Amino acid sequence: MSEREDIATAAPAPDGELLMVPPPQAEPDKGIMDAEDRLRPDFVEQVLDAVEAGDIATACRLVAPLHPADVADLIELARADEREGLVAALADLVDAEVLAELNDHVREALIDEMEPQQVADLAGQLETDDAVALIEDLEEDEQRAVLRRMEPDDRAAIEEALTYPEESAGRLMQRDLIAVPEHWSVGQVIDYLRSGEELANDFWEVFVVDAGHHPAGTCRLSTILRSPRSTPVTEIMQEEQTLIPVDMDQEDVALRFQKYALVSAAVVDGSGRLVGMITVDDVVHIIQEEASEDVLLLSGAGEGDINEPVTESYKARVRWLIANLLTALVASTVIRMFEGSIERLAILAVLMPIVAGVGGNAGTQTLAVTVRALATNQLTGSNRWRAVGREMRVALLNGVTVAALIGVAVSLILRSPQLGGVIAAAMLFNILIAGLAGVLVPLTLERLRADPAVASSVFVTMVTDSMGFLLFLGLATAAGLTG
Repeated sequence: MSEREDIATAAPAPDGELLMVPPPQAEPDKGIMDAEDRLRPDFVEQVLDAVEAGDIATACRLVAPLHPADVADLIELARADEREGLVAALADLVDAEVLAELNDHVREALIDEMEPQQVADLAGQLETDDAVALIEDLEEDEQRAVLRRMEPDDRAAIEEALTYPEESAGRLMQRDLIAVPEHWSVGQVIDYLRSGEELANDFWEVFVVDAGHHPAGTCRLSTILRSPRSTPVTEIMQEEQTLIPVDMDQEDVALRFQKYALVSAAVVDGSGRLVGMITVDDVVHIIQEEASEDVLLLSGAGEGDINEPVTESYKARVRWLIANLLTALVASTVIRMFEGSIERLAILAVLMPIVAGVGGNAGTQTLAVTVRALATNQLTGSNRWRAVGREMRVALLNGVTVAALIGVAVSLILRSPQLGGVIAAAMLFNILIAGLAGVLVPLTLERLRADPAVASSVFVTMVTDSMGFLLFLGLATAAGLTG
């Protein structure tokens, strides 16, 4: 028994029976967590100092009250060269739940140091989806070595999950669920749940299936408990339910949970048979992961994980910096076309970055809104052109406002109404172009079945910079300001 386990207590129920009340979760000491519910730096140092000094008992005593997620945070906060010793010292506390909460890169590094039997034992303690996450990043030969050491049922479930595409419902789902035949009564369901057989630990609804194991409906636990034992489950089940295809992308799964306010949902294979379920706690993680991924892809920062190896971060970022370098050459070419005009009126070199910079920010704003709308299915083929029109109206209002401000400022400060008019016109048109590019570039990439979050920012920046310089320098030259 680990140090965080305790003995359940018995409490009388209204009908005289005894109900087992689980032990209360130990609350971490207030000195452990800061105001934002993060581990305090001095606590982390205290644990690491105890491990370094060989005082394992003190380290375990300090860490024992922590939730598995907080133990995972502790491991992640340690330096890479400290983690192996920390995990070895806290061996009794670093269980499968802790590994499931760990950052992918940190977990992968720790698993690399474990024997296949250790990994197999830990995976066997987890729900199928968490076990798959533990094993899927291993090399193929390491995967086989771990799977060979697992129980046959667990091995079969994980091997099946690994046949589904990455980031699909098949990888995300749990195989442990409660399914009952549609000819049962409420009493039979309750007796089955109390039978002591190996059933799922966490569930919020019971799935009702037909003879072919196709979902026929669902029953909430609250409805089952409040219905007479003789009631057929078909009378209390909810026939309408959201079914998740096993190959559905996890982002689409999250959108369904969000749209229909689901707590859990059945997963079905190609023939419509019930093969698993997905619960909201898994989806919350996916929503956070996908939202972070889109933001990071817009910046070309790769995974953006501070635990990611330096070489992987370098590879993810440098290709977009090179792409940005190439697109920047387009803007430089535009400037060179007006080299003579800049030489004759040096103030143009001072003002033209303003036009390009504000246009770039306007394009980024529109781009962020568009990518988010695409990711959340707010923007589809039905309202595509309405969205374009909306963004152009916003760009027009922004353009008029900013153009008026910069035009008046330049006219007064430089005492050149003509130059003020030129920069105002250039600013207005560049913001309009930025708005158009910010919505059309991601829409075009999405139409080409490319991820609009990956390369949109590079193209939008190229358009706003190039057009900003071209408009401002071109209008200044055409107005005779450099003559």
